[in-house]
Amino acid sequence: MLLSHGGESSSTAAAVVRWTRDQVLALAPDEASRRAGSTLGASGSWSGGGCDGSGAVWGLCGGGGSTPYRTVVDTTGPAYTCSCPSRKSPCKHALGLLLVRASDESALPAGEVPDWADEWLTSRRGGAEERKREGETKGGSENEGGAAGGVPASGPADPEAARRRAERRAERITGGALELEQRLADLLRGGLATADQPGYGMWEETAARMVDAQAPGLAGRVRELGAVPASGPGWPVRLLEECALLHLLDSAWLGIGRLPEPLAATVRTRVGLTTPAEGPPVRDHWLVLAQYDTPDGRIVTRRIWLHGRRSGRTALLLSFGAAGRAPGQALPVGATIDAEITPYPGAGRLRAELGQRFGSPSPAGTPPPGGTTTDAVNAYGAALRRDPWLDAWPVTLCDVIPVPSGDGWQLVDAAGDTALPLAPAATARPGLWRLLALSGGSPVTVFGECGHRGFDPLAAWAADADTVPETVPLI
Repeated sequence: MLLSHGGESSSTAAAVVRWTRDQVLALAPDEASRRAGSTLGASGSWSGGGCDGSGAVWGLCGGGGSTPYRTVVDTTGPAYTCSCPSRKSPCKHALGLLLVRASDESALPAGEVPDWADEWLTSRRGGAEERKREGETKGGSENEGGAAGGVPASGPADPEAARRRAERRAERITGGALELEQRLADLLRGGLATADQPGYGMWEETAARMVDAQAPGLAGRVRELGAVPASGPGWPVRLLEECALLHLLDSAWLGIGRLPEPLAATVRTRVGLTTPAEGPPVRDHWLVLAQYDTPDGRIVTRRIWLHGRRSGRTALLLSFGAAGRAPGQALPVGATIDAEITPYPGAGRLRAELGQRFGSPSPAGTPPPGGTTTDAVNAYGAALRRDPWLDAWPVTLCDVIPVPSGDGWQLVDAAGDTALPLAPAATARPGLWRLLALSGGSPVTVFGECGHRGFDPLAAWAADADTVPETVPLI
C-alpha cells in the first residue's frame, strides 16, 4: 500500500515517479545550487541511502565535519530537510541525492526508513493530514505549505472594520494616482530627453510616493521606467510606450466604478491590491509545464505553469521568497499531479492557488494542444483586449523549427511560411541550445510565453507518435 500526499493511506495511489535529471535541476533555487548539487550527484558521495514506496528518499553525505549530513526528501510534496546549515530549499545535498536517484535507481535501494528520517517524515505527513482534516471540517481546501482555508481559528474578522480599511486604502491609492498623473504630465511637458540626464531622480522619488500610497503595483511600474533610458538605442520610444501604459492604468483606477467587473478586478490587481482566490476548485490532472524564478526587488517570485488534461485549462501558480531564499512551493517539471486549483479573479483568470493534492506525482502526460505562430499572436492580441498591461500570454506551438534570423532566432511553422521571433532574453539562455539539439532541424512542440518582445520558450517536446514525449525544460 502506498502513501498519497499528506500521508493518507491509499491502495490506489499511483506509483512514485523517479524524476529525471532535468526535473531535479529545475527545483534548484539558483544557479549556484544547481552546480553544487550536480557535484554531489555521484553515488560515491553518499552512504546509508535508500527509498521506499511512499516517495521518501534519504541518504548520508560526508561534509567538512566528522558527522555526515542527514538528508531526506519527500517527493510527494516535494519537501526537504537536511542537517546542513544552508538556508536554501532544496539545499545542494537534497539536489545531489535526487540526482543520484535519477541517474541510477539501484544506487538508492528500497528499504525500511531509518529512525532519523522517519521522525521528520512522520511529523510532516501527520501535519499535512491534520491540516487536511481541518480544511474538511471548515469547508476549505488544503494549501501546500500553509493553513487550510475556511474561517480562521481566531474567529471571523469584523466586516465593518475591514470595509473601512479598504476605503482608506482606496483613498490613498487615488491620491497617489492623481499625483502620478501630474508627474507624467510634467515629464511630457518638459520633454523625454530630461529623463536621460545624469542624476535624474524622479523615478525613485515617485516610486517611493506610490509605496506611501499603498500602491506597490504602480511603484513597480515607475521603477521600470527608470531603467528604460539605459536600455539602448530607441529608448525614447519605449519610454513613451511605458508612460502611456502607466497613464492608462492610472485612468482605469480613477474611473474603476465604470469598468466591467473582470476588468476592474484586473485593475485592482495591477495597482497592487491583493484579492483571495475564489470560485469552486477545479480538479484535474495537471501537467507541470515550467518553473522559474525571477528577482522582483527584495523578493523572489516563482512562476509555475500547469495544464489540465481534462479541462484544457492553463494555470499559473505564484509563490514568493525573501531576498536570497527561494520560494517554498516547487513542483517537478514534466510530472503530472492530480490536484485542485482555485482561480483568482481578473481578466484571463490565469493565476490560481494550488489546493488539495491526491496521490503522488505521476509520469508525464501528453503536451498541451497547440497551434501555429499566427494562432499564438492572435491569442496574445485577444488577451490584451482583456488586460492591456499584459506582458505575455501562455501558448503552445506545434510543428515549429528553430532557425537563425539575423542576430537572433525564430520559430518557423513547418507547414507554412510564418514565423515568430524569440525574445532577446531567451537567446541568451542555455535552453536555446537544448531546444536546437532536441529539434535537430525537425519540427518540435514548444510551450512558452508570447509577448510584445517575442516568444520565450519554456518547455519542448520532440515529435514522436509512438510514445508520450518527455518534457524538456528550457529555463
